Amino acid sequence: MGTQNPSAPPRAQSAADRNPTRPRHRTGGVIHENTRHTTRFVVIGNHLTQHAELSLLAIGLGCHIQSLPAGAPVDIKSLTARFAEGTTRIAAALRELEGHGYLRRERHRTATGRIVTRTISCNQPGKRRQTAGTGCPDPQPRPPAKRPPQPPRPRPRKALPAVPRPAFPAATLLRQATDLLTGLRRHDPRLLLSAADTEHLAPGVATWLEREATPAAVRLALTADLPDEPLTRPAALLAHRLTAALPAVPPCRPSAAPPPVRHPLRNCDGCDHAFRGPATETRCRDCREHRTVISAAP
Repeated sequence: MGTQNPSAPPRAQSAADRNPTRPRHRTGGVIHENTRHTTRFVVIGNHLTQHAELSLLAIGLGCHIQSLPAGAPVDIKSLTARFAEGTTRIAAALRELEGHGYLRRERHRTATGRIVTRTISCNQPGKRRQTAGTGCPDPQPRPPAKRPPQPPRPRPRKALPAVPRPAFPAATLLRQATDLLTGLRRHDPRLLLSAADTEHLAPGVATWLEREATPAAVRLALTADLPDEPLTRPAALLAHRLTAALPAVPPCRPSAAPPPVRHPLRNCDGCDHAFRGPATETRCRDCREHRTVISAAP
């Protein structure tokens, strides 16, 4: 009894002494009592519930939004009515979730023309519209709605080329030019012009008439040597001809002296002979000279 067994260990070694790498048991911390859910549950990843950068309010709000059914309102007004946090804190939490990819807001135009904002919850940021492997066949994609055929939009009409402008656009000259343009269709039915085209071309024709071109010469310059094929836009062709073949300004000529005035015949009050003179003269030249000689005698 007084002799110790040399083969026996001096003291019993604990499990921690035999395995120094095994962590020691902690007496504090959470203990889970888990029961398997069969209804009314949602799967949320630890990347959200244990996110290192999101605030506690943002994590809780993200879990709440992921647990809601599709179509539930998640705007700031609805969330403020549901929770005690104010509008500012809830708006900041939504911006946190949106910044880390857990929420996405998209604007859509409804059939009535109204613009609405749709909030899309992403349980795995960076992976859009990926369905979980449930073993069920993927649903067939819904064919896109057919839009009613839209009427073709009218193509913007190209402006007509510029035409010359008369130096003195008198109303009579412009009226004569308009009458000339409206009469071109009698020479060629393809030269039927609209009111707007006629108004645009009239100053060009008036410039030709102002430069002493006769109406017949203007008409010939506009209607001669027309192409045989149909004219797509006759007003553009006429505008080009009015500009390209514009006659030169006529030389300045001195005005001719006015013709002498021819007075009507009248009878002389002295000799009763006929003479021509203004109405202020009552005697012929001979009677006037004779009367002057008599008055000058002493």
